[in-house]
Amino acid sequence: PGTRVKALAPRSVLISPSRSAASRIASQGNTSPGCSNLHQSQSGPMTGSEESSRGIAGEKFDIVKKWGINTYKCTKQLISERFGRGSRTVDLELEAQIELLRDTKRKYENVLRLARALTNHFYNLVQTQRALGESFSDLSQKSPELQEEFGHNADTQKLLCKNGETLLGAINFFVSSINTLVNKTMEDTLLTVKLFENARLEYDAYRTDLEELNLGPRDSLTLSKIDLAQQLFLVHKEKYERLRSDVTIKLKFLEENKVKVMHKQLLLFHNAISAYFAGNQQQLEQTLKQFNVKMKVSSSEKPSWLEEQ
Repeated sequence: PGTRVKALAPRSVLISPSRSAASRIASQGNTSPGCSNLHQSQSGPMTGSEESSRGIAGEKFDIVKKWGINTYKCTKQLISERFGRGSRTVDLELEAQIELLRDTKRKYENVLRLARALTNHFYNLVQTQRALGESFSDLSQKSPELQEEFGHNADTQKLLCKNGETLLGAINFFVSSINTLVNKTMEDTLLTVKLFENARLEYDAYRTDLEELNLGPRDSLTLSKIDLAQQLFLVHKEKYERLRSDVTIKLKFLEENKVKVMHKQLLLFHNAISAYFAGNQQQLEQTLKQFNVKMKVSSSEKPSWLEEQ
């Protein structure tokens, strides 16, 4: 404190230039590895990941482009058919069989709906008979003067309940088989029919496109388009014929399977219903054994087999 410090100006240092140093700096500037590497990385070839990414993007673009062209042609063909301007490939025999299958499926679905309703109503009847039998049995023990009468009615309701559950086993087996036939076997055939109908529409769309090109001028550009249209037409023609063959085979096997299944199920349903309402317990049980119908025996501790489904 109190001492004054005098600032000194910095001394200027003079460095004499060296020719060898200047030449080294110039040579390093011309052959700088960093600059050369940077230039090569900017203008060099693409890496493998970049090439694969561009390849995947190109494939997706081609898929979307083909889908768009195909959708446009099929939509155009469909509109032309509906307005009566376009021609349509028709297989009268096969289309009649397909329409018959759709009508049969609707009718079988109605049978299935009614059989399920019958099962639900009859199940409620059996439960009511069981409760009524238990009430009669309880009253027979508490009413000595009417013990015999209540006892007979209790035995009758218990027998009806037992036979009713046996009949429910037969009806439930019938419902399960019809459900498999309608919602699996028929549905699988109709799925193939849908693929066939889509293939038919594509076939007619590309056939129409080829016919229009053949009616136009024949220059070099048109000829190349005709060749491409001819190739696409043959591809869709092969697809159409293959699916038509698949539908024909499936319809044949479906008809054979339907007759076999319904013959068995209708016989089971008839025999079980007839035996139950005739009061023939032995025939009812024999019917279930004949058709290999297995059912769970219900008890007061366990829920009915129908409740567990």
